[in-house]
Amino acid sequence: MVTEQSGFGLRAQIAKLAWRYRSLGVFGGQASTQELEQATPDGDDTGPQAFASDLEALGPTFVKLGQMMSTRPDMIAPEYARALERMQEQVAPVPLDEIEAQIEAEFGVRINKLFQSFDSQPIGSASIAQVHRAVLHDGREVAVKVQRPGIGPRMRADLEALAGFASAADSFTDMGRRVRFSDWLEEFRKALMAELDYVAEAENLARFAEHLQDYPELRVPQPVWDYTRPRVLTMELVNGVRVDQIPGVRRTELDLQPIAVALMKGYLDQFFVHGEIHADPHPGNMRLTDDGRLAIFDLGMMAHLAPRLRDRLLKLVFAAVDGRGEQVAQETIAMSTRLEDYDEERYTREIGRVVALYAAHSESRSEGKTMLDVVAIATDCGLRTPPELTLLGKTLLNLDAVCQALSPGIDVKDVMEGHLQDVMKGRLRKSLSSANLASEAIEIQELVRDAPRRVSDTLAILAENKLQIRVAGLEDSRLIENLQKIANRISAGIITAALILASALMMRVDTAARLFGYPAIALVLFIAAFVLGMTLVISSMRRDRTAARKEERNPL
Repeated sequence: MVTEQSGFGLRAQIAKLAWRYRSLGVFGGQASTQELEQATPDGDDTGPQAFASDLEALGPTFVKLGQMMSTRPDMIAPEYARALERMQEQVAPVPLDEIEAQIEAEFGVRINKLFQSFDSQPIGSASIAQVHRAVLHDGREVAVKVQRPGIGPRMRADLEALAGFASAADSFTDMGRRVRFSDWLEEFRKALMAELDYVAEAENLARFAEHLQDYPELRVPQPVWDYTRPRVLTMELVNGVRVDQIPGVRRTELDLQPIAVALMKGYLDQFFVHGEIHADPHPGNMRLTDDGRLAIFDLGMMAHLAPRLRDRLLKLVFAAVDGRGEQVAQETIAMSTRLEDYDEERYTREIGRVVALYAAHSESRSEGKTMLDVVAIATDCGLRTPPELTLLGKTLLNLDAVCQALSPGIDVKDVMEGHLQDVMKGRLRKSLSSANLASEAIEIQELVRDAPRRVSDTLAILAENKLQIRVAGLEDSRLIENLQKIANRISAGIITAALILASALMMRVDTAARLFGYPAIALVLFIAAFVLGMTLVISSMRRDRTAARKEERNPL
């Protein structure tokens, strides 16, 4: 069973971990190896591997958290990201009686009524679930994925504890204000809760297979719906070997390049045609089957792209593959949030350099690495990018690794460029379809029909002098915040002056209560005025800042 920690004990462990790695550039994004070595005290084992081990010790939620953190170059220094990528969920299998009890609780019947046979030894074991081989009563061989008992409540408690730390980091750290840990943690929570729902994963398997019908080289094992519940997923049993462990003899017998090409094209369709991202296509989730196809597993963690964001990402990736750095910068800016210290000139210059470097050395630099570099540069220049861009970059990076494992030396850039052109042409043909043209004609008709009335209404408002201009969001602006600070400080100054004046007047009143030879009330008032005045001075010195001058440049 998964043991549950108390809320206070867990928060104490998280706080201890954060304090231990507070100055090591863990959340420094672009920290260099030399900087990390200088920050690590001699004899103190607080390097990247130790950080990964400490996260593993906190349990399965933090293993998943570390794996997701490794996809954020704007949050995690490169050395730490590489260590987190290699995190393994080293857990002992759950005893068979607990697995059987979990299955029987989900279906309400004895396990021998469900399966003709059920292997006692799992064929796979991870922190969230383990997989057993079984045979149905009709003779079909299946793989049964069973969620570990108690893992759901444990993860919810972990996420609740993390939420408080994320909120504090957003309020009190510069990195938190840049990347918004709370928003990122909420996206992580949604993805993790979705991964715990095996009915949703079964739907992902069915939908993914439907989307990949045009690629016979790829196979997605299908769920057995009558034997699937929220915590038990039964699917076709597919035997195969990991793509990074294919023996040399098999490579000589089978040309694997068409499989690699189909994989890249299929995933590009998933991104830019169907609007879905499989967040974890690493070599461990890909198997070369006995019939020479590539089987894709573990589709629990999926992200969905809104149509407008999908269009932006398509233009961005196509511009990067085509070597157009300026358009990459423009598309990234259009989908991102500009922070106070946003430096557009520097950002555009750095992006142009990265894209040019990728175009000149595409054989050694992957598209995914370029996307992650774009995210890191954006954060460094005061631009908060959407999390989908980071997820896309990490997915492309994993796909590149799988394609290279299948067919070393494959020109992934050439495959992407050719297929993205086909996707763009397909979208253009769809926009010119009779249905879309009819929809556009209806909108134009409505515009022409309503235009005279709208013009008449506008002229009537102008004639009656009722035209009003409303500035939205003023109450949330920094102007209101600064006015409140000014009012608070003026009030504090008046109160301080009044206390000093009152204490001076009370000094002349002869009272029995005295402190250090002075009238007690007068002295207390004077001390209160002194404390309030010093607080006001210190606050002004620490928090006030001169507004940076903004230069206006002529449009190019």
